[in-house]
Amino acid sequence: MSMDKEKPIKSLHIYEVSNNKCKKYNQLSAHNDVENALEWIPYDRIYNITYIIKAEKYRAIWIDGNISYWDNYSQNWTRGNQNMTVELKRLNNLNNVALEFTDEIKNLCGITQDPKTKDYMMVLNYKSKMYRAIWIDGNISYWDNYSQNWTRGNQNMTVELKRLNNLNNVALEFTDEIKNPCGITQDLKTKNYMMVLNYRCKKCNYICNTIHFQENFINWTSEWIPYDRFYNIIRITKAEKYVANWIDGNVGCWNNYDQNWIRKNQNSIVELKSLNNLNNVALEFMDEIKNPCGITQDPETKNYMMVLNYRCKKCNYVCNAIHFQGNFINWTSGNNEIDKFIQDNQLSVHNDVENALEWIPYDRFYNIICITKAKKYVANWIDGNVGCWNNHDHNWKRQNQNMIVELKSLNNLNDVRLQSRNKIKKLYGITQDPETKNYMMVLSNKCDECDRICNAIHFQRKFGAWTSGNNDVDKFIQYTQLSAHNNASDALEWIPFDRLYDIKYNVNDGFGKVYRAIWTGEGKYQNMLVVLKSLNNLKNIAIEFMNEAKKDHKVYGITQDSKTKNYMIVSNYRCKNCNEICNPIHFQQNFINWTSGNDDIDKLIQDTQLSVNDDDDINVLKWIPFDRFYDIKYIAKGGFGKVYKAIWTDGGEYQNMPVALKNLNNSKNITIEYMSEIILHSRFGKYDGSIIRFYGMTQDPETEDYMMVLKYADNGSLRNYLDKSYNEFNWYDKIKHSLEISRGLDCIHEKEYIHRDLHSGNILMFILNMCIADMGLCKPADYRESRGTKNNIYGVLPYIAPELLRGQIYTKSADIYSFGIIMYEIISGSPPYHDISHDSNLAIKICQGLRPRFNIKVPQLIVQLIKRCLDANPSNRPTAEETCGVLKKWLNSLNNNNKTELQKQIEEADKINNHLSNGSVLLTTKLGLSYKTHSEAIYTSRLLNFNNLPEPKNSDDYYEQNDNIISEKFSGSLQIDISQLNIN
Repeated sequence: MSMDKEKPIKSLHIYEVSNNKCKKYNQLSAHNDVENALEWIPYDRIYNITYIIKAEKYRAIWIDGNISYWDNYSQNWTRGNQNMTVELKRLNNLNNVALEFTDEIKNLCGITQDPKTKDYMMVLNYKSKMYRAIWIDGNISYWDNYSQNWTRGNQNMTVELKRLNNLNNVALEFTDEIKNPCGITQDLKTKNYMMVLNYRCKKCNYICNTIHFQENFINWTSEWIPYDRFYNIIRITKAEKYVANWIDGNVGCWNNYDQNWIRKNQNSIVELKSLNNLNNVALEFMDEIKNPCGITQDPETKNYMMVLNYRCKKCNYVCNAIHFQGNFINWTSGNNEIDKFIQDNQLSVHNDVENALEWIPYDRFYNIICITKAKKYVANWIDGNVGCWNNHDHNWKRQNQNMIVELKSLNNLNDVRLQSRNKIKKLYGITQDPETKNYMMVLSNKCDECDRICNAIHFQRKFGAWTSGNNDVDKFIQYTQLSAHNNASDALEWIPFDRLYDIKYNVNDGFGKVYRAIWTGEGKYQNMLVVLKSLNNLKNIAIEFMNEAKKDHKVYGITQDSKTKNYMIVSNYRCKNCNEICNPIHFQQNFINWTSGNDDIDKLIQDTQLSVNDDDDINVLKWIPFDRFYDIKYIAKGGFGKVYKAIWTDGGEYQNMPVALKNLNNSKNITIEYMSEIILHSRFGKYDGSIIRFYGMTQDPETEDYMMVLKYADNGSLRNYLDKSYNEFNWYDKIKHSLEISRGLDCIHEKEYIHRDLHSGNILMFILNMCIADMGLCKPADYRESRGTKNNIYGVLPYIAPELLRGQIYTKSADIYSFGIIMYEIISGSPPYHDISHDSNLAIKICQGLRPRFNIKVPQLIVQLIKRCLDANPSNRPTAEETCGVLKKWLNSLNNNNKTELQKQIEEADKINNHLSNGSVLLTTKLGLSYKTHSEAIYTSRLLNFNNLPEPKNSDDYYEQNDNIISEKFSGSLQIDISQLNIN
């Protein structure tokens, strides 16, 4: 025999008793199927033992339940039917136990012993006229190899306990039981051994609902449904007939887990009807066509009563009429005729509550307003109308809470009957004014014309809340409001004069004075700009409004000047330029809501806002309060102020966007000239992608310095970017970045502006492109020009054109010179003149023809373009448009891989550069460029003042060779006697 088969057999030897015959006979034959295996069931595993007949049979609960299957994990039996009902039947012949078991027709669970009588008893599935019990463990199901024990099923199953009469023939007694035996137990008191049998119904041979009901017989007597399980008991007829709510509800199905009934329809309405003939209860129940629920007893009258499903006589359902009827006792109008009318109506609505009326207490209304002289009222109804019945809460579900209804006086019930036929206004019910004692119909507040709760209804509710003091004006406004069914903007309104402010005389149009004002208003009309015009003819007010409409004005309403008592039309204010309510108008309306604290700044911002196009409002300058920024961090220092990164809550393009705050040092007393130059940024719209976005101005509350709010550059300045990423540049990148700067400069020059301070520190790097920044910011914010400051120059010396160093005016050509230096910087990676002092000596040398030299091989075409930009003669320099054209042509040729002259020169230059020695001044590392900067090489804008500089000129051989910007010979020979010059 295999080990797996031996385990379940051997494990059954755990249950040793004094009489080994009772055990081994059956368990050792249960090789594969434990269904017919018996077990020894200790008597203390059985409880609730009840003697049910005189034939020595008991009913009990078996805690464990019968064996189901073996659980290998727990090495024990898994059991089922815990706390099952079983019969205990005495084993009469222990010598022939099998015979007694064979006599049982039910499932035999096992054998036990009554500890008192010492009688052995069969444990059977419970059958009446024996002991019934709950077997805690339940019967054996299968062997669990893991736990090396039986897995049991049916814990707490109901079993029969039948005494084993013959211990010497246990098998015989078990054979008598044709039920599936569960095992054997022993009564602790009687010491009787008992068979444990599956407890089954005699008629259907199943553990059916009848068995479950029978188990509960001991728990009640006489009253099946205790009277205290009913509430809200109402007598509904003169006969002894009542309706009530039944707390528990009727039986649904049996719950094997809880060993109890699952109930449904809790708190359902039932009918209580007296039982007249207790001797023939069944006959009385048969007379009732309703489904009977049970029987109860009135504790006061001691009358027994049938508990019946309460159904409607007409439709034989628990319909809406039943639910309404159950509530009759809870209300009254105080008038029998009205009560009967409402009740008759409610009893007629079996399926649809749409037409049901109800008594509505007056305190369920609020905000009651009289809207006409005919005592017509509107109000809000807190509860709203009846929707459908909620079976769970046993109450009505309501809808349209706080809905607006109309209250209309009720003179007689014929009014109600007529109104109930009105298909326009729905009748919800009746109420009574507690002060006047007048009854009132509660109607839907729908418009008579459009059959909806439209704008006209909402306007009508407010009629009592205002008056112009003139009947003609009131009627005209009310007429427009009652006509505005769909579009509320077509209605006029009465506008109190104190809702208008900042009233200013505008013009005289020939018919009277016209004023401009700000209307505080509400919603979208808040603080909007309006026009006020006098009404001359109140008797013919409609004609005046028609005349205004012909002028294409939007009229909002009427007001009255509190001083002159003149009535005035309030209409929209249109732009003089476009005759529309455009963006400048919206900005103008908001002027009163902000100020920078500086009149010049306010005016300049307002001027930009008034000049903005309708499609360009995103680029308009704004005054931005400092508290709209957070997470402010210092990132760099410029020539005349620090630069910070911050998060702008509202954002110029999206919320919580990062921006740069450029502090303008000493700007508390900022000049109008300086502000005008700042405003240059705003001249470039959203399509000028090469110019840094300028969002507006703010002010640091601590320093009182003003700050520009600019778009934040992810990669910093061009100089920072070259230091970090120059190693990654190829010739395509260098030409592309040069083209981006050239485009920005062309955009500036095209609008007839000059940058005046172009250098690599104010070229900003974004992820996809470069932008030019700091338009016109090359001097202090509080700077004022005077005659003695003619030669004062603000900027970065290496980028300043030589003619400017001599005091000449700024021109577009000066910007081109700066661009040439920047292009040199992009190609070489090196800051211009980084290894010498930026002083008057350098200014002299620049005028004498000094230019930066490349320390790498550069294609001659590129050298020639840079040389043209750096020509000492401004008229020889190319325009920004021309440089754009050249660079764009080069970029396209590289894109298309054309073998152009430039491509050949690039290949030649790359070969030479690859063989350059490491002794170059400019080194590259993994971290970027590495070079030494002179301690007096300054790359931030500052004040420069030079006198008696030499006339600007090119080097003698400037255009004779094209390998570099200037020749090495000229650079080395450029020696001048500084002492001979009068430089202060």
